Amino acid sequence: NGCLEVDIHIYSEMLYCFSAFWLRSSTDMFCFLRPVRRLCLGKVSPRWFFCSRAFSGAEAVNALRPFYFAVHPDFFGQHPREREVNENSLQRLSVYLENLQKPGSKSLKPTQLTFYVRETDQNSSDGQEPFSTLGFRAVKFTLHTRDLLSTVLYILNSCSLSVEHVQSLNSNVRPQPPKEAKRMPDRPIKWDKSYYSFTGFKDPDEDLEHVSKMETTLTSWLDNNGKRAIKKLENSLPLRKELDRLKDELSHQLQLSDIRWQRSWGLAHRCSQLHSLGRLAQQNLETLKNAKGCTVIFTDRSGISAVGHVMLGTMDVHHHWTKLFERLPSYFDLQRRLMLLEDQISHLLGDIQVVYIEELQPVLTLDEYYSLLDVFYKRLLKNRVPFHPQSLRGLQMILNSDRYAPSLHELGHFNIPTLCDPVNLQWFILTRAQQARENMKRKDELKIIEDELIQASTKKFSLEKFYKEPSVSSKQMVDCCKRLLGQSLPYLQGMHLCVSHFYSVMQDGDLCIPWNWKNGDTIK
Repeated sequence: NGCLEVDIHIYSEMLYCFSAFWLRSSTDMFCFLRPVRRLCLGKVSPRWFFCSRAFSGAEAVNALRPFYFAVHPDFFGQHPREREVNENSLQRLSVYLENLQKPGSKSLKPTQLTFYVRETDQNSSDGQEPFSTLGFRAVKFTLHTRDLLSTVLYILNSCSLSVEHVQSLNSNVRPQPPKEAKRMPDRPIKWDKSYYSFTGFKDPDEDLEHVSKMETTLTSWLDNNGKRAIKKLENSLPLRKELDRLKDELSHQLQLSDIRWQRSWGLAHRCSQLHSLGRLAQQNLETLKNAKGCTVIFTDRSGISAVGHVMLGTMDVHHHWTKLFERLPSYFDLQRRLMLLEDQISHLLGDIQVVYIEELQPVLTLDEYYSLLDVFYKRLLKNRVPFHPQSLRGLQMILNSDRYAPSLHELGHFNIPTLCDPVNLQWFILTRAQQARENMKRKDELKIIEDELIQASTKKFSLEKFYKEPSVSSKQMVDCCKRLLGQSLPYLQGMHLCVSHFYSVMQDGDLCIPWNWKNGDTIK
């Protein structure tokens, strides 16, 4: 929550006065249209909206607190795909809010966003898609607002969150609306095009047409954004070289296996993190050499991950990092005990392999994962069920603490709840073992096809880098690449292309396209 608030507070300090000035000027010039304007706005806004002064950026931050609480990625740790979608959408929302507050920003491009919204005390599923059994639902909406207040209201309403607190945040709101702002019976009003031309008000039909055009084809999107991406990419080249240099130097100095990042931080942010680690290495080189052979990951918290990676929390101070490196020998001992525990569980369950899949499971520390395995192992010992030795060799299972029933994943591994009844577990695994083997075979075959198509696409379009987000499956990537290979896309030459779930030009010039991009002419 803190990181998001800091980012938006930065945006909120930009002066926001254009919309309020325009509204006051329009009111003075066309005072005879005041009842008509209030009639239209009264149909979509709370009654106190008409008495409100211009909404400040700081007030927008406070007003959106329930929204951030409902969608914050940290609450989706056990659901990596939904977490990633929310992270990406929050980044795009931040850009929209930033541009909205820039003086003179008359026309913003409609921005389509998707959020997974948690069930909270404030929201309900009335009139909306019901919450899933996991406690969240997908909400899609398109922002094409022109001021902060209407943006805040639109977001809250789209997510079925209360807007009553927004009134208390605006100190100039009167308790009762003016008489002429009284709501009229709900019926659509269709104004002639000349009305919007004369008054300068935005024609909602044009907004809808604009939105439909924005939900467009790959070629038209690249035509509109290719040059901007090229410019950003060219500007980022010095930082990219600096990042590679710092990464190589630190990997060699500390004899690390790799240096990675959990989130899609920009190049400047990553370089800053490496500089910070480099300064610590100058002060405590021998201590940091305890990480020899390890992979270092910059993430949200410090610790040792379930697979033994050294996690450095980006918000932690050097003292916390130093303590972590000092304790690495004891963590290595715990990791050996964890591997022994996995083998013991495997032996009890017909030699099925117990694995931890980073892309599909919540981020757990080594201590947390060991405790999870230990609880499951003790339940197996207490209620031991017979499995034929080696009968499940070649199959895989992962443990989950948030599930109550076992399941078979499409990739072929079993999702097993920590507190699963051993008898039910035995029946479930044995009856689905053959299906699991078939799923794993399809996964391996699909992975080979995916790698071949990625290489073919990289070569055809002369891409500098071609990759996908973890939430994009191999099946989706294969479909995307096959259709890409049938296109002529000159803008992609030399670019960094990421297959995702949305269109976006990232701050360092990477192009993001949805895996299910549309083909054909732009929708009219």
